[in-house]
Amino acid sequence: MEALEKLRELLPEEQFEKIKAIDNPELHSFLAEWIEWLEPSKVFVCTDSEEDELYVRWKALYYGEEKMLETPNHTVHYDNYYDQARDKANTKLLIPGGKEVPFLNTMDREEGLREIRDLMKGIMRGKELFVCFFVLGPKNSIFTIPAVQLTDSAYVAHSEFILYRKGYEEFKRLGRNAKFFRFVHSAGELDERKTSKNLEKRRIYIDLEDETVYSVNTQYGGNTIGLKKLAFRLTIQKAVREGWLSEHMFLMRVNGPNGRKTYFTGAYPSMCGKTSTAMIPWENIVGDDLTFILPVNGIARGANVEKGVFGIIQGVNPKDDPIIWQVLHSPVEIIFSNVLVKDGKPYWNDMGVEIPKEGENHSGKWWKGKKDREGNEIPASHKNARFTVSLEHFPNVDLEALNNPCGVEVGGMIFGGRDADTWPPVREAFSWEHGVITMGASLESETTAATLGKEGVRTFNPMAILDFMSVPLGDYIRNYLEFGKKLRKTPKIFAVNYFLRENGKWLNHKLDKAVWLKWMELRVHGDVEAIETPIGYIPRYEDLKRLFKEVLNKDYSKEDYEKQFTIRVPELLAKIERIERIYHEKAKDVPEELFKVLEEERKRLLKAREKYGDYISPFALEEA
Repeated sequence: MEALEKLRELLPEEQFEKIKAIDNPELHSFLAEWIEWLEPSKVFVCTDSEEDELYVRWKALYYGEEKMLETPNHTVHYDNYYDQARDKANTKLLIPGGKEVPFLNTMDREEGLREIRDLMKGIMRGKELFVCFFVLGPKNSIFTIPAVQLTDSAYVAHSEFILYRKGYEEFKRLGRNAKFFRFVHSAGELDERKTSKNLEKRRIYIDLEDETVYSVNTQYGGNTIGLKKLAFRLTIQKAVREGWLSEHMFLMRVNGPNGRKTYFTGAYPSMCGKTSTAMIPWENIVGDDLTFILPVNGIARGANVEKGVFGIIQGVNPKDDPIIWQVLHSPVEIIFSNVLVKDGKPYWNDMGVEIPKEGENHSGKWWKGKKDREGNEIPASHKNARFTVSLEHFPNVDLEALNNPCGVEVGGMIFGGRDADTWPPVREAFSWEHGVITMGASLESETTAATLGKEGVRTFNPMAILDFMSVPLGDYIRNYLEFGKKLRKTPKIFAVNYFLRENGKWLNHKLDKAVWLKWMELRVHGDVEAIETPIGYIPRYEDLKRLFKEVLNKDYSKEDYEKQFTIRVPELLAKIERIERIYHEKAKDVPEELFKVLEEERKRLLKAREKYGDYISPFALEEA
């Protein structure tokens, strides 16, 4: 039977007409197959209308997946106590034959598809299926990737309406030309708190061949909101295949002299300063998480994949995060998840406000000192508690850039690492290749030392993307290098490190990053000179002294500058060795250029050591 006829049988007439309006036989076949397989008791097809979005929001409350809070438009959602983060072990890439790929969690495609189909057979009996259409990237643009989400969770559908641009009209416009991603999700059987019950059968399988993601027996956003980190695996593969970049990067505007606007992307591993950089109050945010970068007439142009924020709420306070704090206390549409609620108000850890001693949280009824079944004390709010809100509500959003179908020109790319003793606070690469390899592909993040004085453990995380990689690392880096060759004007590449320490004391203040940004903006346009070092260009003291006064109204001493920008040769050489070893031993088929560029950097460091010693003052290099 033809798919459209099958859908006529499966759907009420009103819902069927919505699907029939899209002339895409491939979509019809996908929907007919899965609606029949999932056996929902009810199906609702979402168009781009406000009424359909309101229907989803209402159903999230009606089915008990969200509850109203005191502030209008605010709701709270709880996940199962043991379903609070991305399930890395059960998130697998389905690859024919289950071929092993370094750093990737793979399994045999046929076996995975068999298992997921078995788990999903009839799983939506007694439940309502929401069929939702969205796009990744701005609508009707070079960045647009259409996507269809099937889910029995109104919370998941509601989250996607906040985070992504609606795509029903795009599917109609594209018709048979729509090459789209597919997402099939079921929260599975729910317990009395309306959270996923069968967590031992939680599975998140990404079929790279069919560009389809299956997610079952979970509600946590990172496992279920298909267009976010699940689609990210598909877009990385697509970008490498087609010769563009799909990156784990913020996109922001740094405001230069005389009203100049310069756009930067930035990749930072977790806890390395990504959000705080993107949210500096006097600059402008375009996106906080995912960016597509395409070569357009020899220029790198970037666009935010999303239109909202699924942000970690722990530690958000009025002093350090004034903009986010303001948004969270406005009556705009927000879903809080896994926070403490008392008298209709949300509370979270380290919010700078006294937290009640009891209330409701992700563990149910909560009181201070309550323990879980393993004997661990349960915090008021989960450390991975989240807020979901549209970017349009941020007072510092660059709405024109967010919605521009042509994206924005990327002037600079920043790679942010975390180490106590190696990278200076900011530096500029000599070239695209030098930046990609010694900054992006060499990115590390240091864990906080558990024992006082013990060196933190450095975790290798190239481009802050390792958790989401869906292609061999060598192919990913090769694509980056090739991308630069397509441009007549490459973005300048910078590396930052906000975490230098000496005798246990920070060498940077939290807000110093605002100065590094302003310096990078000036360098993109060649407005200031820089000091050449073995590892790239660093700022001159006089320029930073002026910027500290202009930006933060702070005096900046020569002593601070020298400590921060000393070239630490032994630590830098040790890092090169670490990175080379990882690429030699763990990654396969890495471009030879990577080892060549690292070797050149080693030689420059050794030569400088002969002349200046192990620790080289920036003043010595400036005089050279």
